[in-house]
Amino acid sequence: MNDRLKRLKFRAWHRGTREADYMIGGFFDRYGPTFDENQLVWFEAVCEEDDVDIMAWAMNVGEPPEHLNNPEMIAAMRKLDYIPLP
Repeated sequence: MNDRLKRLKFRAWHRGTREADYMIGGFFDRYGPTFDENQLVWFEAVCEEDDVDIMAWAMNVGEPPEHLNNPEMIAAMRKLDYIPLP
Protein backbone atom coordinates (compact mmCIF):
# COMPACT_ATOMS: atom_id res chain seq x y z
CA MET A 1 0.00 0.00 0.00
CA ASN A 2 1.46 3.35 -0.94
CA ASP A 3 1.79 6.27 1.47
CA ARG A 4 -1.23 8.10 0.12
CA LEU A 5 -3.52 5.13 0.74
CA LYS A 6 -2.00 4.58 4.19
CA ARG A 7 -2.73 8.19 5.13
CA LEU A 8 -6.30 7.93 3.85
CA LYS A 9 -6.87 4.69 5.74
CA PHE A 10 -5.63 6.31 8.93
CA ARG A 11 -7.83 9.38 8.41
CA ALA A 12 -10.83 7.19 7.63
CA TRP A 13 -10.42 5.10 10.77
CA HIS A 14 -9.51 7.89 13.21
CA ARG A 15 -12.47 10.24 13.05
CA GLY A 16 -13.22 10.78 16.72
CA THR A 17 -16.27 8.59 17.30
CA ARG A 18 -16.63 4.86 16.95
CA GLU A 19 -19.70 5.23 14.73
CA ALA A 20 -17.87 7.50 12.28
CA ASP A 21 -14.80 5.24 12.36
CA TYR A 22 -16.88 2.24 11.35
CA MET A 23 -18.83 4.08 8.69
CA ILE A 24 -16.01 6.03 7.04
CA GLY A 25 -13.24 3.53 7.77
CA GLY A 26 -15.39 0.61 6.69
CA PHE A 27 -16.24 2.40 3.45
CA PHE A 28 -12.56 2.96 2.76
CA ASP A 29 -11.64 -0.64 3.55
CA ARG A 30 -14.37 -1.94 1.24
CA TYR A 31 -13.84 0.39 -1.71
CA GLY A 32 -10.55 2.25 -1.22
CA PRO A 33 -8.22 -0.35 -2.75
CA THR A 34 -10.09 -0.04 -6.06
CA PHE A 35 -10.39 3.77 -6.15
CA ASP A 36 -9.13 5.46 -9.28
CA GLU A 37 -7.44 8.89 -9.11
CA ASN A 38 -10.72 10.84 -9.25
CA GLN A 39 -12.25 8.70 -6.51
CA LEU A 40 -9.16 9.15 -4.34
CA VAL A 41 -9.37 12.93 -4.75
CA TRP A 42 -13.07 12.77 -3.88
CA PHE A 43 -12.46 10.67 -0.76
CA GLU A 44 -9.64 12.95 0.38
CA ALA A 45 -12.07 15.88 0.14
CA VAL A 46 -14.76 13.90 1.98
CA CYS A 47 -12.32 13.24 4.82
CA GLU A 48 -12.04 17.00 5.31
CA GLU A 49 -15.76 17.25 6.08
CA ASP A 50 -17.44 16.91 9.47
CA ASP A 51 -18.40 13.40 10.54
CA VAL A 52 -22.05 14.29 11.12
CA ASP A 53 -22.32 15.56 7.55
CA ILE A 54 -20.69 12.46 6.05
CA MET A 55 -22.91 10.20 8.13
CA ALA A 56 -26.00 12.15 7.03
CA TRP A 57 -25.07 11.59 3.37
CA ALA A 58 -24.49 7.87 4.00
CA MET A 59 -27.82 7.49 5.80
CA ASN A 60 -29.61 9.44 3.07
CA VAL A 61 -30.85 12.17 5.41
CA GLY A 62 -28.65 14.83 3.86
CA GLU A 63 -27.11 15.70 0.54
CA PRO A 64 -23.43 16.43 -0.01
CA PRO A 65 -22.34 19.87 -1.14
CA GLU A 66 -22.03 20.36 -4.89
CA HIS A 67 -18.24 19.88 -4.94
CA LEU A 68 -18.66 16.42 -3.35
CA ASN A 69 -21.79 15.33 -5.18
CA ASN A 70 -20.57 12.18 -6.90
CA PRO A 71 -23.70 10.03 -7.39
CA GLU A 72 -21.78 6.78 -7.90
CA MET A 73 -19.72 7.18 -4.73
CA ILE A 74 -22.62 8.47 -2.64
CA ALA A 75 -24.73 5.50 -3.78
CA ALA A 76 -21.93 3.11 -2.72
CA MET A 77 -21.73 4.90 0.63
CA ARG A 78 -25.50 4.60 1.10
CA LYS A 79 -25.45 0.82 0.68
CA LEU A 80 -23.96 0.58 4.17
CA ASP A 81 -22.93 -2.99 3.30
CA TYR A 82 -19.40 -2.27 4.42
CA ILE A 83 -20.15 -1.81 8.11
CA PRO A 84 -19.21 -4.91 10.12
CA LEU A 85 -21.93 -6.11 12.46
CA PRO A 86 -20.89 -7.70 15.76
